[in-house]
Amino acid sequence: MIDRYTRPEMGAVWTDAARMEFWRQVEVAAAEEMEGPTPEDLEGIRAATFTVEAVGEREKVTDHDMAAFVDVLSASAGPGGRWIHFGLTSSDVLDTALALQLRTAGALLVRGQRELVAALAERAREHVDTLMVGRTHGIQAEPTTFGIKLAGFAFEAHRGLVRLERAFDQVAVGGLSGAVGTYAATSPEFERRVLDRLGLRAEDVSTQVVPRDRHAEVLQAISLAGAGLERFATEIRHLQRTEVREVEEPFRAGQKGSSAMPHKRNPIVSERITGIARLLRGYEQAAVEDVALWHERDISHSSVERVILPDATILLDYAQSLALRVVRGMTVREDRMLANLEATHGALYSQRALLALVESGRTRDDAYRIVQEHAQRAWDTGTPFRELLAEVAPELDLDAIFDPRAFTRYASEIVRRLDEIA
Repeated sequence: MIDRYTRPEMGAVWTDAARMEFWRQVEVAAAEEMEGPTPEDLEGIRAATFTVEAVGEREKVTDHDMAAFVDVLSASAGPGGRWIHFGLTSSDVLDTALALQLRTAGALLVRGQRELVAALAERAREHVDTLMVGRTHGIQAEPTTFGIKLAGFAFEAHRGLVRLERAFDQVAVGGLSGAVGTYAATSPEFERRVLDRLGLRAEDVSTQVVPRDRHAEVLQAISLAGAGLERFATEIRHLQRTEVREVEEPFRAGQKGSSAMPHKRNPIVSERITGIARLLRGYEQAAVEDVALWHERDISHSSVERVILPDATILLDYAQSLALRVVRGMTVREDRMLANLEATHGALYSQRALLALVESGRTRDDAYRIVQEHAQRAWDTGTPFRELLAEVAPELDLDAIFDPRAFTRYASEIVRRLDEIA
Protein backbone atom coordinates (compact mmCIF):
# COMPACT_ATOMS: atom_id res chain seq x y z
CA MET A 1 0.00 0.00 0.00
CA ILE A 2 1.20 3.53 -0.74
CA ASP A 3 2.67 5.52 2.13
CA ARG A 4 -0.11 8.10 1.90
CA TYR A 5 -2.65 5.62 3.27
CA THR A 6 -0.36 3.66 5.60
CA ARG A 7 -0.36 4.42 9.30
CA PRO A 8 2.93 3.50 11.03
CA GLU A 9 1.70 0.87 13.49
CA MET A 10 -0.21 -1.15 10.91
CA GLY A 11 2.41 -0.61 8.23
CA ALA A 12 5.04 -2.09 10.55
CA VAL A 13 3.13 -5.38 10.66
CA TRP A 14 3.60 -5.90 6.92
CA THR A 15 7.23 -5.00 6.29
CA ASP A 16 9.56 -7.65 4.91
CA ALA A 17 11.45 -7.58 8.20
CA ALA A 18 8.27 -8.20 10.20
CA ARG A 19 7.18 -11.01 7.90
CA MET A 20 10.53 -12.77 8.26
CA GLU A 21 10.55 -12.20 12.00
CA PHE A 22 7.28 -14.12 12.22
CA TRP A 23 8.93 -16.86 10.14
CA ARG A 24 11.82 -16.90 12.62
CA GLN A 25 9.45 -17.25 15.56
CA VAL A 26 7.86 -20.31 13.99
CA GLU A 27 11.21 -21.90 13.17
CA VAL A 28 12.49 -21.33 16.70
CA ALA A 29 9.31 -22.68 18.30
CA ALA A 30 9.54 -25.78 16.12
CA ALA A 31 13.18 -26.38 17.01
CA GLU A 32 12.40 -26.02 20.70
CA GLU A 33 9.88 -28.87 20.46
CA MET A 34 12.13 -31.23 18.47
CA GLU A 35 13.92 -34.14 20.09
CA GLY A 36 17.21 -33.78 18.20
CA PRO A 37 18.72 -30.39 19.11
CA THR A 38 21.02 -30.18 22.14
CA PRO A 39 20.81 -27.29 24.60
CA GLU A 40 23.81 -25.76 22.81
CA ASP A 41 22.05 -26.17 19.46
CA LEU A 42 18.94 -24.44 20.80
CA GLU A 43 21.01 -21.61 22.18
CA GLY A 44 22.45 -21.01 18.72
CA ILE A 45 19.02 -21.34 17.06
CA ARG A 46 17.44 -18.81 19.42
CA ALA A 47 20.28 -16.38 18.77
CA ALA A 48 20.19 -16.84 14.99
CA THR A 49 19.64 -13.66 13.01
CA PHE A 50 18.84 -12.56 9.48
CA THR A 51 18.64 -9.42 7.42
CA VAL A 52 16.18 -8.75 4.68
CA GLU A 53 19.07 -7.81 2.42
CA ALA A 54 20.89 -11.10 3.05
CA VAL A 55 17.76 -13.11 2.35
CA GLY A 56 17.19 -11.12 -0.81
CA GLU A 57 20.71 -11.85 -2.06
CA ARG A 58 20.33 -15.55 -1.30
CA GLU A 59 16.94 -15.63 -3.06
CA LYS A 60 18.67 -14.56 -6.26
CA VAL A 61 20.25 -18.02 -6.15
CA THR A 62 17.41 -20.12 -4.73
CA ASP A 63 14.52 -18.34 -6.46
CA HIS A 64 12.57 -19.36 -3.34
CA ASP A 65 12.10 -16.89 -0.50
CA MET A 66 11.56 -19.43 2.28
CA ALA A 67 14.52 -21.56 1.20
CA ALA A 68 16.65 -18.42 1.10
CA PHE A 69 15.49 -17.43 4.57
CA VAL A 70 16.24 -20.89 5.99
CA ASP A 71 19.72 -20.80 4.46
CA VAL A 72 20.51 -17.41 6.01
CA LEU A 73 19.04 -18.23 9.42
CA SER A 74 20.72 -21.63 9.56
CA ALA A 75 24.10 -20.19 8.67
CA SER A 76 23.94 -17.76 11.60
CA ALA A 77 22.92 -20.46 14.10
CA GLY A 78 26.18 -22.40 14.12
CA PRO A 79 26.20 -26.21 14.20
CA GLY A 80 22.61 -26.29 15.47
CA GLY A 81 21.44 -24.61 12.30
CA ARG A 82 20.93 -28.02 10.71
CA TRP A 83 17.80 -28.43 12.87
CA ILE A 84 16.14 -25.29 11.53
CA HIS A 85 13.23 -26.27 9.28
CA PHE A 86 13.84 -29.95 10.04
CA GLY A 87 10.80 -31.99 8.91
CA LEU A 88 8.91 -28.89 7.85
CA THR A 89 7.69 -27.69 4.50
CA SER A 90 7.46 -24.08 3.44
CA SER A 91 3.74 -23.77 3.97
CA ASP A 92 4.07 -25.01 7.54
CA VAL A 93 6.07 -21.90 8.31
CA LEU A 94 4.36 -19.52 5.91
CA ASP A 95 0.79 -20.22 6.98
CA THR A 96 1.56 -20.44 10.69
CA ALA A 97 3.53 -17.19 10.56
CA LEU A 98 0.74 -15.58 8.55
CA ALA A 99 -1.67 -16.43 11.37
CA LEU A 100 0.63 -14.57 13.78
CA GLN A 101 0.79 -11.64 11.38
CA LEU A 102 -2.97 -11.51 10.95
CA ARG A 103 -3.49 -11.75 14.69
CA THR A 104 -1.33 -8.68 15.15
CA ALA A 105 -3.07 -6.75 12.37
CA GLY A 106 -6.48 -7.86 13.60
CA ALA A 107 -5.84 -6.52 17.09
CA LEU A 108 -5.23 -3.07 15.59
CA LEU A 109 -8.40 -3.20 13.49
CA VAL A 110 -10.51 -4.37 16.40
CA ARG A 111 -9.14 -1.55 18.53
CA GLY A 112 -9.89 1.01 15.82
CA GLN A 113 -13.42 -0.30 15.31
CA ARG A 114 -14.08 -0.19 19.04
CA GLU A 115 -12.97 3.45 19.17
CA LEU A 116 -15.32 4.25 16.31
CA VAL A 117 -18.28 2.62 18.07
CA ALA A 118 -17.56 4.65 21.21
CA ALA A 119 -17.22 7.92 19.29
CA LEU A 120 -20.48 7.41 17.39
CA ALA A 121 -22.29 6.50 20.59
CA GLU A 122 -20.97 9.58 22.36
CA ARG A 123 -22.17 11.93 19.64
CA ALA A 124 -25.49 10.11 19.39
CA ARG A 125 -26.11 10.83 23.05
CA GLU A 126 -25.04 14.43 22.52
CA HIS A 127 -27.63 14.90 19.76
CA VAL A 128 -30.42 12.67 21.06
CA ASP A 129 -32.87 15.60 20.91
CA THR A 130 -31.42 17.44 17.89
CA LEU A 131 -34.42 17.64 15.59
CA MET A 132 -33.89 17.15 11.87
CA VAL A 133 -35.75 15.77 8.89
CA GLY A 134 -35.50 12.13 7.95
CA ARG A 135 -35.25 11.33 4.25
CA THR A 136 -36.22 8.35 2.14
CA HIS A 137 -35.20 8.13 -1.52
CA GLY A 138 -33.37 11.41 -0.84
CA ILE A 139 -36.73 13.13 -0.29
CA GLN A 140 -37.91 14.59 3.00
CA ALA A 141 -40.06 12.08 4.89
CA GLU A 142 -40.73 12.80 8.58
CA PRO A 143 -38.78 14.41 11.42
CA THR A 144 -36.25 12.39 13.40
CA THR A 145 -33.24 13.33 15.50
CA PHE A 146 -29.58 13.36 14.62
CA GLY A 147 -28.96 11.23 17.69
CA ILE A 148 -31.18 8.44 16.36
CA LYS A 149 -29.35 8.61 13.04
CA LEU A 150 -25.94 8.34 14.71
CA ALA A 151 -27.13 5.53 16.98
CA GLY A 152 -27.91 3.48 13.88
CA PHE A 153 -24.39 4.01 12.60
CA ALA A 154 -22.98 3.09 16.03
CA PHE A 155 -24.83 -0.22 16.06
CA GLU A 156 -23.68 -0.98 12.52
CA ALA A 157 -20.10 -0.25 13.53
CA HIS A 158 -20.55 -2.57 16.50
CA ARG A 159 -21.73 -5.36 14.23
CA GLY A 160 -18.60 -4.72 12.19
CA LEU A 161 -16.56 -5.02 15.37
CA VAL A 162 -18.13 -8.38 16.22
CA ARG A 163 -17.48 -9.67 12.70
CA LEU A 164 -13.85 -8.54 12.81
CA GLU A 165 -13.29 -10.20 16.19
CA ARG A 166 -14.85 -13.43 14.99
CA ALA A 167 -13.00 -13.44 11.66
CA PHE A 168 -9.57 -12.84 13.13
CA ASP A 169 -10.19 -15.40 15.87
CA GLN A 170 -11.07 -18.15 13.40
CA VAL A 171 -7.99 -17.45 11.25
CA ALA A 172 -5.64 -17.76 14.24
CA VAL A 173 -4.70 -21.33 13.30
CA GLY A 174 -1.50 -22.92 12.12
CA GLY A 175 -0.38 -26.22 10.71
CA LEU A 176 2.86 -28.16 10.81
CA SER A 177 1.64 -31.31 9.10
CA GLY A 178 4.31 -31.45 6.40
CA ALA A 179 4.01 -32.26 2.72
CA VAL A 180 0.36 -32.96 1.74
CA GLY A 181 -0.59 -32.80 5.43
CA THR A 182 0.12 -36.38 6.57
CA TYR A 183 2.67 -35.65 9.35
CA ALA A 184 5.10 -38.02 7.64
CA ALA A 185 8.08 -36.11 9.07
CA THR A 186 6.38 -34.65 12.17
CA SER A 187 3.39 -35.64 14.30
CA PRO A 188 0.12 -34.14 15.49
CA GLU A 189 1.56 -33.98 19.01
CA PHE A 190 4.59 -32.03 17.79
CA GLU A 191 2.29 -29.67 15.92
CA ARG A 192 0.17 -29.11 19.03
CA ARG A 193 3.19 -28.31 21.19
CA VAL A 194 4.62 -25.84 18.70
CA LEU A 195 1.32 -24.08 18.19
CA ASP A 196 0.77 -23.90 21.95
CA ARG A 197 4.04 -22.03 22.19
CA LEU A 198 2.80 -19.58 19.57
CA GLY A 199 -0.67 -19.19 21.05
CA LEU A 200 -2.41 -20.63 17.99
CA ARG A 201 -4.87 -23.46 17.41
CA ALA A 202 -4.20 -26.32 15.03
CA GLU A 203 -6.03 -26.47 11.71
CA ASP A 204 -8.32 -29.50 11.65
CA VAL A 205 -6.94 -30.73 8.33
CA SER A 206 -4.11 -28.72 6.83
CA THR A 207 -3.43 -30.26 3.44
CA GLN A 208 0.02 -28.66 3.59
CA VAL A 209 -1.82 -25.32 3.58
CA VAL A 210 -4.42 -23.83 5.88
CA PRO A 211 -7.71 -23.72 3.90
CA ARG A 212 -8.27 -20.29 2.40
CA ASP A 213 -11.93 -19.93 3.33
CA ARG A 214 -10.55 -18.71 6.66
CA HIS A 215 -8.69 -15.85 5.01
CA ALA A 216 -11.69 -15.09 2.81
CA GLU A 217 -13.77 -14.67 5.96
CA VAL A 218 -11.29 -12.08 7.20
CA LEU A 219 -11.57 -10.16 3.95
CA GLN A 220 -15.36 -10.38 4.07
CA ALA A 221 -15.39 -8.92 7.58
CA ILE A 222 -13.03 -6.17 6.45
CA SER A 223 -15.17 -5.46 3.39
CA LEU A 224 -18.34 -5.20 5.48
CA ALA A 225 -16.62 -2.93 7.97
CA GLY A 226 -15.61 -0.75 5.03
CA ALA A 227 -19.17 -0.77 3.70
CA GLY A 228 -20.41 0.48 7.06
CA LEU A 229 -17.87 3.30 6.97
CA GLU A 230 -18.99 4.10 3.43
CA ARG A 231 -22.64 4.32 4.48
CA PHE A 232 -21.70 6.82 7.17
CA ALA A 233 -19.46 8.74 4.76
CA THR A 234 -22.23 8.88 2.16
CA GLU A 235 -24.58 10.36 4.74
CA ILE A 236 -22.08 13.08 5.60
CA ARG A 237 -21.54 13.85 1.92
CA HIS A 238 -25.27 14.32 1.40
CA LEU A 239 -25.75 16.40 4.53
CA GLN A 240 -22.81 18.66 3.60
CA ARG A 241 -24.25 19.65 0.23
CA THR A 242 -24.75 23.42 -0.05
CA GLU A 243 -28.50 23.06 -0.40
CA VAL A 244 -28.65 20.99 2.80
CA ARG A 245 -25.63 22.04 4.91
CA GLU A 246 -26.78 20.31 8.08
CA VAL A 247 -23.45 18.64 8.87
CA GLU A 248 -19.91 19.45 7.74
CA GLU A 249 -16.62 17.62 7.98
CA PRO A 250 -13.86 19.19 10.06
CA PHE A 251 -12.05 21.89 8.09
CA ARG A 252 -8.65 22.79 9.49
CA ALA A 253 -7.09 26.23 9.54
CA GLY A 254 -5.06 26.65 6.37
CA GLN A 255 -6.88 23.87 4.56
CA LYS A 256 -7.86 24.56 0.95
CA GLY A 257 -10.99 23.09 -0.56
CA SER A 258 -10.22 23.95 -4.18
CA SER A 259 -7.18 25.25 -6.00
CA ALA A 260 -9.43 27.45 -8.15
CA MET A 261 -12.43 28.32 -5.94
CA PRO A 262 -11.39 29.59 -2.50
CA HIS A 263 -14.91 29.32 -1.09
CA LYS A 264 -15.06 25.54 -1.39
CA ARG A 265 -15.18 23.22 1.64
CA ASN A 266 -15.51 19.79 0.09
CA PRO A 267 -16.26 16.52 1.94
CA ILE A 268 -12.95 15.05 0.81
CA VAL A 269 -12.44 12.78 3.82
CA SER A 270 -15.82 11.12 3.38
CA GLU A 271 -15.15 10.78 -0.34
CA ARG A 272 -11.83 9.12 0.41
CA ILE A 273 -13.57 6.63 2.72
CA THR A 274 -16.02 5.86 -0.09
CA GLY A 275 -13.19 5.11 -2.52
CA ILE A 276 -11.38 2.92 0.00
CA ALA A 277 -14.53 0.87 0.56
CA ARG A 278 -14.61 0.11 -3.15
CA LEU A 279 -11.08 -1.28 -2.96
CA LEU A 280 -11.94 -3.41 0.06
CA ARG A 281 -14.80 -5.06 -1.83
CA GLY A 282 -12.39 -5.90 -4.62
CA TYR A 283 -9.98 -7.50 -2.17
CA GLU A 284 -12.83 -9.58 -0.78
CA GLN A 285 -13.60 -10.95 -4.23
CA ALA A 286 -9.96 -11.87 -4.75
CA ALA A 287 -9.91 -13.68 -1.40
CA VAL A 288 -12.93 -15.78 -2.35
CA GLU A 289 -11.21 -16.67 -5.63
CA ASP A 290 -8.28 -17.97 -3.55
CA VAL A 291 -10.36 -20.63 -1.80
CA ALA A 292 -10.28 -23.19 -4.62
CA LEU A 293 -6.71 -24.49 -4.80
CA TRP A 294 -5.60 -27.58 -6.74
CA HIS A 295 -5.57 -30.85 -4.80
CA GLU A 296 -3.59 -30.57 -1.55
CA ARG A 297 -2.03 -27.24 -2.50
CA ASP A 298 -0.81 -24.89 -5.15
CA ILE A 299 0.53 -21.35 -4.83
CA SER A 300 -1.98 -19.46 -6.94
CA HIS A 301 -3.15 -17.80 -3.71
CA SER A 302 0.31 -16.64 -2.71
CA SER A 303 0.77 -13.74 -5.10
CA VAL A 304 -2.77 -12.56 -4.37
CA GLU A 305 -2.33 -12.59 -0.60
CA ARG A 306 0.94 -10.69 -0.77
CA VAL A 307 -1.17 -7.79 -2.03
CA ILE A 308 -4.66 -8.10 -0.57
CA LEU A 309 -3.86 -8.95 3.06
CA PRO A 310 -1.48 -6.05 3.71
CA ASP A 311 -3.50 -3.64 1.58
CA ALA A 312 -6.88 -4.51 3.06
CA THR A 313 -5.77 -4.30 6.68
CA ILE A 314 -3.78 -1.12 6.08
CA LEU A 315 -6.67 0.51 4.21
CA LEU A 316 -9.33 -0.37 6.78
CA ASP A 317 -7.04 0.89 9.55
CA TYR A 318 -6.66 4.17 7.66
CA ALA A 319 -10.38 4.43 6.86
CA GLN A 320 -11.24 3.88 10.52
CA SER A 321 -8.98 6.78 11.47
CA LEU A 322 -10.62 8.99 8.84
CA ALA A 323 -14.12 8.14 10.06
CA LEU A 324 -13.07 8.78 13.64
CA ARG A 325 -11.79 12.21 12.61
CA VAL A 326 -15.12 13.04 10.98
CA VAL A 327 -17.25 11.75 13.87
CA ARG A 328 -15.32 13.64 16.53
CA GLY A 329 -14.80 16.84 14.59
CA MET A 330 -17.90 17.28 12.44
CA THR A 331 -19.87 20.50 12.73
CA VAL A 332 -23.58 19.93 13.36
CA ARG A 333 -25.68 22.89 12.19
CA GLU A 334 -28.84 22.61 14.23
CA ASP A 335 -30.17 25.88 12.80
CA ARG A 336 -30.01 24.47 9.28
CA MET A 337 -31.71 21.29 10.41
CA LEU A 338 -34.61 23.32 11.80
CA ALA A 339 -34.78 25.52 8.71
CA ASN A 340 -34.86 22.50 6.40
CA LEU A 341 -37.82 21.10 8.34
CA GLU A 342 -39.84 23.94 6.76
CA ALA A 343 -38.82 23.13 3.18
CA THR A 344 -42.12 21.34 2.45
CA HIS A 345 -44.19 23.96 4.27
CA GLY A 346 -45.46 21.38 6.72
CA ALA A 347 -46.24 18.63 4.21
CA LEU A 348 -44.03 16.20 6.13
CA TYR A 349 -46.78 16.05 8.77
CA SER A 350 -48.98 14.26 6.22
CA GLN A 351 -49.08 10.92 8.03
CA ARG A 352 -50.18 12.64 11.24
CA ALA A 353 -52.97 14.36 9.30
CA LEU A 354 -53.97 11.10 7.59
CA LEU A 355 -54.33 9.26 10.89
CA ALA A 356 -56.25 12.12 12.45
CA LEU A 357 -58.75 12.16 9.58
CA VAL A 358 -59.26 8.40 9.83
CA GLU A 359 -59.80 8.70 13.58
CA SER A 360 -62.37 11.47 12.93
CA GLY A 361 -64.48 9.06 10.85
CA ARG A 362 -63.21 9.41 7.26
CA THR A 363 -62.38 6.30 5.24
CA ARG A 364 -58.70 5.77 4.72
CA ASP A 365 -59.01 6.29 0.95
CA ASP A 366 -60.86 9.59 1.38
CA ALA A 367 -58.44 10.74 4.05
CA TYR A 368 -55.45 9.82 1.90
CA ARG A 369 -56.86 11.72 -1.09
CA ILE A 370 -57.53 14.86 0.97
CA VAL A 371 -54.10 14.86 2.60
CA GLN A 372 -52.20 14.08 -0.59
CA GLU A 373 -53.94 16.85 -2.52
CA HIS A 374 -53.33 19.54 0.07
CA ALA A 375 -49.83 18.39 1.06
CA GLN A 376 -48.72 18.56 -2.57
CA ARG A 377 -50.41 21.93 -2.94
CA ALA A 378 -48.49 23.21 0.08
CA TRP A 379 -45.24 21.92 -1.35
CA ASP A 380 -45.87 23.32 -4.83
CA THR A 381 -47.28 26.74 -3.87
CA GLY A 382 -45.54 27.46 -0.58
CA THR A 383 -48.84 27.70 1.26
CA PRO A 384 -48.55 26.26 4.77
CA PHE A 385 -50.08 22.80 4.89
CA ARG A 386 -51.56 23.62 8.27
CA GLU A 387 -53.63 26.45 6.75
CA LEU A 388 -54.88 24.25 3.93
CA LEU A 389 -55.80 21.47 6.32
CA ALA A 390 -57.67 23.89 8.57
CA GLU A 391 -59.89 24.84 5.63
CA VAL A 392 -60.79 21.29 4.58
CA ALA A 393 -60.93 19.67 8.05
CA PRO A 394 -61.58 22.31 10.72
CA GLU A 395 -62.58 19.66 13.22
CA LEU A 396 -58.98 18.43 13.63
CA ASP A 397 -56.68 19.31 16.53
CA LEU A 398 -53.98 20.99 14.47
CA ASP A 399 -51.70 21.64 17.44
CA ALA A 400 -51.51 17.91 18.06
CA ILE A 401 -50.99 17.08 14.38
CA PHE A 402 -48.17 19.57 13.89
CA ASP A 403 -46.33 18.82 17.14
CA PRO A 404 -42.80 17.57 16.27
CA ARG A 405 -42.52 15.91 19.66
CA ALA A 406 -44.69 13.10 18.30
CA PHE A 407 -41.72 12.04 16.19
CA THR A 408 -39.08 12.34 18.91
CA ARG A 409 -40.83 11.07 22.04
CA TYR A 410 -38.95 7.76 21.89
CA ALA A 411 -35.60 9.20 20.84
CA SER A 412 -34.06 8.85 24.30
CA GLU A 413 -35.26 5.26 24.60
CA ILE A 414 -33.78 4.40 21.20
CA VAL A 415 -30.43 6.01 21.94
CA ARG A 416 -30.26 4.41 25.39
CA ARG A 417 -29.99 1.07 23.63
CA LEU A 418 -26.38 2.06 23.01
CA ASP A 419 -25.67 1.30 26.66
CA GLU A 420 -25.67 -2.37 25.68
CA ILE A 421 -22.67 -1.99 23.37
CA ALA A 422 -20.73 1.15 24.34
